[in-house]
Amino acid sequence: MMTARRSRGRPSGLTGADLLAEAREVFLEKGYAGASMEEIATRARISKASLYREHSSKSALYAAVVENWAAAGRDAMRPALDELRGSADTRSGLIDLAQTMRRGILSPPVMAMRKLVTAEADSHPDVAGMYLDQSWRSNIRNLAHALGDLADAGRLRLDDPEEAAEQFTWLVIGAPLNARMLGTEDDDTPSVDGAVDLFLARYRADS
Repeated sequence: MMTARRSRGRPSGLTGADLLAEAREVFLEKGYAGASMEEIATRARISKASLYREHSSKSALYAAVVENWAAAGRDAMRPALDELRGSADTRSGLIDLAQTMRRGILSPPVMAMRKLVTAEADSHPDVAGMYLDQSWRSNIRNLAHALGDLADAGRLRLDDPEEAAEQFTWLVIGAPLNARMLGTEDDDTPSVDGAVDLFLARYRADS
């Protein structure tokens, strides 16, 4: 009886988003200066020539890595924002949102990328600007739309939803973000309840 032989050839190399994910890990482990195209190609199981065909330089690859990361997280908050819109109680809905924001923004993977981009901001200002716009500012705009919807429903009183979204974000994550960026854990971080109450003291609609 003949048995078909299964080819076990060399595993295929990484391309596209998988290649960017592998490159991201190298940048995070080594920093921009310590990362090499050779190591990235080796870990992606492709030749350096193949890597350079897809990304013409290390700086171009770095920019692609950051842009891909920002794009992947751009709409991460939308489910939580939809829950806020549908919440029966504005305060409870904002507290739930604030807790979700802290978990997401302060998560180790997000903080690691933020530190990498911050460290390279002087050398790669265009990448830092793109990250700021497509990650931070994009999420602020999404939050502003949700807060605007609450205002339209008579639940908040807003003159400028985007300004309110910026203020809410910093009230919620400012202190712990500062501590994490400096490599410390802040046990005295204010609760999200207090941040929400302060926000509502300014923006709650008159009853």
